[in-house]
Amino acid sequence: MHFISAMVEYRKYVLDNGLTVLTHEAWNTPLASVDLLYGVGSRDEEPSRTGFAHLFEHLMFGGTPEVPDFDGVLSTVGGDSNALTSHDYTLYYETLPADSLGLALRLEADRMANLDISQRALEVQQRVVTEEYNQRYMNQPYGDVWLLLRPLCFKRSPYRWNPIGADIRHVSEATLDDVRAFHSRYYRPDNAILAIAAPLSHEAMFQAAEEAFRGVLGVQGVQRGQDKCYELPQEEARCLRVERRVPSSRVYLAWPMCGHFDPRFRACDLLSDLLGTGSSSRLHSRLVREQGLFSEADACITGDAGEGLIVVEGHLNEGVGLDEAAEALRKEVKAIAEGQLTASYELEKVQNKYESTFALSQYRAADRALALCHYTWLGDTDLINREPEEYRRLTVDDVVAAAHDFVVDTHENRLDYVAI
Repeated sequence: MHFISAMVEYRKYVLDNGLTVLTHEAWNTPLASVDLLYGVGSRDEEPSRTGFAHLFEHLMFGGTPEVPDFDGVLSTVGGDSNALTSHDYTLYYETLPADSLGLALRLEADRMANLDISQRALEVQQRVVTEEYNQRYMNQPYGDVWLLLRPLCFKRSPYRWNPIGADIRHVSEATLDDVRAFHSRYYRPDNAILAIAAPLSHEAMFQAAEEAFRGVLGVQGVQRGQDKCYELPQEEARCLRVERRVPSSRVYLAWPMCGHFDPRFRACDLLSDLLGTGSSSRLHSRLVREQGLFSEADACITGDAGEGLIVVEGHLNEGVGLDEAAEALRKEVKAIAEGQLTASYELEKVQNKYESTFALSQYRAADRALALCHYTWLGDTDLINREPEEYRRLTVDDVVAAAHDFVVDTHENRLDYVAI
């Protein structure tokens, strides 16, 4: 079975100030979607100044001298906005009636050039981010798993900390000069990608973007974050045990893998799907349903542009030992690395699942705008149309080879998250 998704037609332009503009004619919606991606994420931060990319996600809604209330102005025309920060980039996005497209573009251009970074605004957002850190990571069951797992696996790479930061004090102690320098360095048109999806012609969307951003100056030469990724090969297995007041114990195993620019990336993605996607996956069918070791078992890859991780986890049932649980997870992953994957239908199942998920992820015009930004940032915009076929080309041998390359005993990182 093959899913056939509609081609996403787009045009690409580059303004004189370096801003990349992508337009997509979306005639089945009355709304315009505007996505603005900045090539800065947590991996671009200095180890002593982490959490800044995420802090800026909040600061960017603080207003400018001309528009003190970004969301307030947007809401007057029935629009809404949001943002996200990843290890690799920061994305801002708006949805609003198509006849108000120019307003969203002017608002984005204004805060790119004229963000009002005052001491009061900084202090307000420092408190907001600190409270978010406490609520989402420290006061939630299992909330600190990734704060523990990443530094266990990475010792030099900037992927060793989460976007929230390696230490929340880096955010709380940030100075006005620190954040102004960060904005000046990264929040520039030549370090940004703008995607518009709307029921308008390419020419009309491009003209609106050009009118809004032509006065924003850009200086070429922002350093891309992947230049700073330089993890050394792991020489021995690592293990970390923590005790927490949580409902049940969990075990996590993680192995470093390649980044998104490596040809083996997609094979690792399918490996994680074989192991952990759905009730027919290997971990669920064998370790949850058949052996009863876990109440849940899952697998994923981190999907970062630079160094990534293959991660498997299991939620232990009562009476199951930590070593027994870890060995069961390890055995299932290593079975594929040792070539115990011969049935092509097993691979075809997860390829079909990927294609259906990919098609659904582009159903809305807003999703297509986000995808245009993402693939352009990766350096190949047309992957928005080719990605399913790239996954379809992979063979059983490709997945086994990727598992063999990365699932290595001395590269294993184990986190025992013990309920007390």
